[in-house]
Amino acid sequence: MEGQRARLFVALDLPAEVRAELIAWRAPLLVASDAALRPVADEALHVTLCFLGQQPLAAVEPLAAAIAEVTAGGSVAVGGLALGAPLWLPRRRPHALTVALRDRDGALGALQGALAAALAAGGWFAPEERPYLPHVTVARVRRGGDPRALARRELPAPPTHAFAGEAVTLYRSHLGGGGARYEALARERLRRAA
Repeated sequence: MEGQRARLFVALDLPAEVRAELIAWRAPLLVASDAALRPVADEALHVTLCFLGQQPLAAVEPLAAAIAEVTAGGSVAVGGLALGAPLWLPRRRPHALTVALRDRDGALGALQGALAAALAAGGWFAPEERPYLPHVTVARVRRGGDPRALARRELPAPPTHAFAGEAVTLYRSHLGGGGARYEALARERLRRAA
């Protein structure tokens, strides 16, 4: 394991029913795109909290401990979330279809800020200058697709009922043909929001 590295990120896991709603919402958009969009794997729909990039595999255990400390062993709740407007990201040269997340009570923003601070203190994360924009990537533009033409299309609004995050997970991203595959390395369940 010494010297080995892995592409890592920390994410908020979504409830199964929210993933199912996103899958149903994007289905007609995939058909309408004439195969210019490649869907993110159904089980891989998540909200990235901190992208850590290439890290030594030896860092997985201390990263998991830092995440557990921030989530206080399951005593943190992240409720009051709702799917927001569809967005093409990045805005200047879009290559991903995403759905924004609304953080009605600020709990997700507070959790992301606490994780970012803890992971930066450990030397694993370099916070971005731009403000955190919670979102779920649902599809990516295929090579050769015209992202600007896709971005000009009108998109329907996704469902908007409130939900809570289920867990914070440290993932390893395996890149390859057909899109990334995500492996959960450590997971901290969140308290059910009241």
